[in-house]
Amino acid sequence: MDPKNVKSALVVGAGVMGHSIAQVFAQARIEVNLVDLDGKILERAMNLVKSNLETLAEFGRVSGDEIPQILARIHPSTDLAAAAKGVDFVLEAVVEVPDVKKRIFSQLEEFCPEDTVLASNTSTLDIFSIAEAKKPERLVAAHWFAPPHIIPLVEVVPGPKTSPEVVTFTAKLMERLGKKTVVMKEFVPAFIVNRIQNYIGMAFFEILDNGWATPQEIDMAVKTSLGIRLPIVGVVQCLDFTGLDLVLDIMKSTGLKNPLIEEKVTQGHLGAKTSKGIYDYGGRSEVEILKKRDRLYLKTLDHLERIEAFEPV
Repeated sequence: MDPKNVKSALVVGAGVMGHSIAQVFAQARIEVNLVDLDGKILERAMNLVKSNLETLAEFGRVSGDEIPQILARIHPSTDLAAAAKGVDFVLEAVVEVPDVKKRIFSQLEEFCPEDTVLASNTSTLDIFSIAEAKKPERLVAAHWFAPPHIIPLVEVVPGPKTSPEVVTFTAKLMERLGKKTVVMKEFVPAFIVNRIQNYIGMAFFEILDNGWATPQEIDMAVKTSLGIRLPIVGVVQCLDFTGLDLVLDIMKSTGLKNPLIEEKVTQGHLGAKTSKGIYDYGGRSEVEILKKRDRLYLKTLDHLERIEAFEPV
């Protein structure tokens, strides 16, 4: 199926992620069934979606006049069998409990049309082993980030038997929803972002457990350094500005090795100072490259200071 032709979707689980994911489908003019076992959770979910939309309207992300129509495209239900009937795409966003997910996917295989793509929002669990899918070629991971109606990224990850067509379809559908997609080559636990975030978390606990800094000091340190740089240069391109020759020296001193860094240094591609490193800067001078970076840093810093982003929420 062409993602442009998707008319209906199902989101299973109306909690922290599910209600907001359903909202994004509805904003893209796709009818979406939102299923949960608890009617009170569904009522809360719809109230949260209304509040989310009002906040988006404050920032011009949606028109206030559109809100009633968007809400009308979300159909809350406690009946999974009825909600799954005839839908084009399913996204599971229930609790991170393997037995629960296994049961949900067993039901989805029974209730959904055979050509419906079945996706999971989990990055922590190996859904491809848990689901025991009868048609594993249509099972894929589509991992969103909280809050889904604001954060642009969706990681699309295939299992060992996921068809390439399903991967492409899912990525294109997410793009239709206005998302930025990264398609991984294969499944690895935690994918990209949570894999990096998990290491940050381990460092945080080590610092805290040893009493080296307070939680507030740790957050301030990250906000006023990485918080300014990461939106501009990420974690990889940042190495180009450190200088790959220096990165290699640091790696050697700590007993680490990386073929990519070693190859770049051997080739004389050291980053911004040589106009080529992990990234290619198209022959621009070091001064030009650094000036563009610094202007973006200053714009980011000005904005963060103006909205008092360095203070706790």
